[in-house]
Amino acid sequence: MTKYPEVKDPNLIGEYPALVMSGGGYVWDDVLEYRVWCYPENGVPDTEDGNDYYYYFSTYEEAFEFSKNNVGCESPIALVLQEEYIDEEEPGKFVHIKEPRLTEWQVEFLKRPKRTDKTIPDFLSPDAPSNRLDILRGLV
Repeated sequence: MTKYPEVKDPNLIGEYPALVMSGGGYVWDDVLEYRVWCYPENGVPDTEDGNDYYYYFSTYEEAFEFSKNNVGCESPIALVLQEEYIDEEEPGKFVHIKEPRLTEWQVEFLKRPKRTDKTIPDFLSPDAPSNRLDILRGLV
């Protein structure tokens, strides 16, 4: 059993754009791949003319083993698909965005339940608990 979700389609890993959003959105729909970013200035082989690069994996465990066994690599992150998400334009001002986007997330965020049709409406509801994040954490 894996610690984090399986990727949506293992046949598509490595086919997604390298440059995507980073973090945000509060909810996730699918994990597309796990990534380990490598930094030549931190000791990985410079195979990209001084530029940072990443390796992609179909499981968190594979990505973790790679990052643990290679100097100059970051801890694994997840490339996630958000079919809809919550934008926080300014602190406490939340907006429901109904368009898909790709973003890289810290894998710890995947401990939150996957988005359902009710997650964002419940989060934005006037009847939401004072700690709205409990909705995203699956605690209410």
